[in-house]
Order: sequence, then structure tokens, then C-alpha cells
Amino acid sequence: MTNQYFGKAKALIDAANSEDPNRVTCDGRDWPKELLYSKRMSEMLERFAPKADDAMKLAVSAQHIQRWKSPRSDYPMNRKGYYQWRAALCQFHADTLAGLLNKAGYDDEFITRTTQAVAKKSLKTNSDSQLLEDIAGLVFLQYYFLDFVDKHPEYNEEKWFDIIRRMWQKLSVRARQYAFGNISLPPSLTALIRKAVSETS
Repeated sequence: MTNQYFGKAKALIDAANSEDPNRVTCDGRDWPKELLYSKRMSEMLERFAPKADDAMKLAVSAQHIQRWKSPRSDYPMNRKGYYQWRAALCQFHADTLAGLLNKAGYDDEFITRTTQAVAKKSLKTNSDSQLLEDIAGLVFLQYYFLDFVDKHPEYNEEKWFDIIRRMWQKLSVRARQYAFGNISLPPSLTALIRKAVSETS
């Protein structure tokens, strides 16, 4: 059941993401990039896990909260730098969300649970973290994978297999099944994904 703090917390998250200076156009409307991403995450959660509680609703909406404030360029442009950035980013999102949840009136227990999911703590053993990872993966497939493919014509099939397999390994079995039945992709990309994951089984 949604409590008295949820509306305030969600409004604070949306306001924070609305500050994004990066803009994108969707359905003829101009959006702050991370506000649109947050909206898509929330909608995917409703589709995939409609019974999710307030903690997860807030966690998924804050998955990329104010991401532009921690740019990739702040870290070395190599594999080690990438992983350093990713780790720092997860903690940045968790810390930012914690401050907003505290401002909304939530107690420490609720804040800890929600921010642990955003920080992706104990993935594969923490069901909250896994659900957030599933939603993020499904949103990527639904809204961002095609554009990502178009931006990298230099990648060969083996490179795509590696990218897809690494993403696939992070998803739960249920999310993998959901992706094939409920995510709209061009047939060529669906076939690519099926080929990539079938060769790992």
C-alpha cells in the first residue's frame, strides 16, 4: 500500500531528473533525458512486476538519478576506468536517492533497502537488486538497443554476441523469457539475440 511519503519522494526524484541539461525527443515532446528514462523504467516495472511495492517503484525511478553529474569522462578511458566509473555511479545514485528519501520522511530501514537495490548490492541474491537489474535490461532492449546497434556498424557478430551474453547473464530467467515474448525489436535483432544466447546453452 502506498503511504504518505511516496508522492513526495516520487516528486523529488522527478524534479531531480528534470534538471538534466541533456534533452531528447519522444512522441513529439522534448524531455530531460533522465526524466524520460525514469518514466520508462517505471512503466516497465508496471508491466513486468505490477505488484511491486513502493520501495521498488522508487528504486527503479531513481536508477539513473542525475547521472549527468558523474560523467564517464571523469575516469580513465579504459576497461579499468569503466568499472571504476560504474561502481562510483551506483554509489552516487544510491547516495542521491537516500537524501531525497530522507527529505520525504522515510525511515532508515526503508532507505537502506531502496538504496541497496539502486546500488545493485548482492545481485543474484538480493531479489530487489535483481528486479531492478531486470527492469533496466528490459528497458535497454525495448528503447535503447536498436539505437546502440545503429551507432556501432563496426561491430562484427562475435562482438555483438559478447555484448548480448554479458547483458543476458545479468537477467533472471523470468526476465529472459519476458524479453522474447514482450519486447518489440526488429526481427533481425531478435534473431541475433536468440543466436547469441543459444550458443551459450
